[in-house]
Amino acid sequence: MKTKVAIVGAGPAGLLLGHRLRAEGIDVVVVERASADYVLGRIRAGVLEKTTVDLVEQVGLDARLKSEGLLHAGFNLSDGDRLIRIDLQDLVGQQVTVYGQTELTRDLMDAAPERGLEIHYEASDVAIHDHHTDRPYVTFVSAEGREERIDAEFVCGCDGFHGVSRKAMAAAGRSYERVYPFGWLGILSDVPPCNEELIYSNHANGFALASMRSTTRSRYYIQVPVTEDINDWPDERLWDELALRLGPGAAANMQRGPAIEKSIAPLRSFVFEPMREGRLLLVGDSAHIVPPTGAKGLNLAASDVHYASTALIAYFRKGDSDAVDEYSRKALARVWKSERFSWSLTNLMHRFPEDSAFEREMQRAELDYIASSRAAQTTIAENYVGLPL
Repeated sequence: MKTKVAIVGAGPAGLLLGHRLRAEGIDVVVVERASADYVLGRIRAGVLEKTTVDLVEQVGLDARLKSEGLLHAGFNLSDGDRLIRIDLQDLVGQQVTVYGQTELTRDLMDAAPERGLEIHYEASDVAIHDHHTDRPYVTFVSAEGREERIDAEFVCGCDGFHGVSRKAMAAAGRSYERVYPFGWLGILSDVPPCNEELIYSNHANGFALASMRSTTRSRYYIQVPVTEDINDWPDERLWDELALRLGPGAAANMQRGPAIEKSIAPLRSFVFEPMREGRLLLVGDSAHIVPPTGAKGLNLAASDVHYASTALIAYFRKGDSDAVDEYSRKALARVWKSERFSWSLTNLMHRFPEDSAFEREMQRAELDYIASSRAAQTTIAENYVGLPL
């Protein structure tokens, strides 16, 4: 096979990049090690910045997002007893959209055949070759057992933290990492949300989050040690703990139901740089991971897609390689700012095992300051809705 761009990974980053390039008439082939059903089965976040929504709109796949997505003009920080509302619309004149990552992935997958986006699922033994040259290629074994080769001019690694793309350029880069001593135990249930906006809560027992996927489907999380066994958390115990940590107001409106999905996700901050070596560009989780506290994971991937697609379109349309040369610098500038926000919000809202009474009082003082300061709320708001591209 021959193409202009080979994309490794068919999650939302790879699919969105593929659609963006195909919209400009650039040939693309995507390879994905998992099945299509497995990709759709991944339960992930769903708070979209305006820049992400705009990118989906650019490729003409925003119809369901616009009709089913929930516009949120604010969100809440809580210390268990009070809600501190961050009014996004008033503070920075923007909103965010709640639309599940699974639904966005479905939209991108469903549109692929008619848009001419070629995807090979269940590809094994994927490898990237000669990305230091101007003739990189990707090899894999197809779902039918055939050995395949894709000759391309560029390869984009959208295959996540455990994928092969970053490993292909590991010797040329540097990793920065913070592994947190806790995870998020999440439950997805077909019940109405307890609040019309998200609640991030700092409680003596640990962090909790009240979120949603729609007006009839809720997503809740609590902070647990990384060693926790999910079997120790039957639904009723988890609902009880959520009611305690989220406070009496949320508890009064909380409807309980059986778990559709329940899992524990570890938290880490991770950045690999540079995000480009030769003809290989890293996009999304292959280059960076953020704690979910700031709702930045998918949005950072989308901003990478913006920078990468803009660079590749300039290269193929105008022969301009400057944007490709600048891709890593531009992407990383936004990555590190988003990492900072996610890290700071994680530190503010979680209980760390090593924290003393002093650290707890610092959290309390910070929340008091945020509650009384429009300037502090504005800083949070402009980071939450997404910094400019």
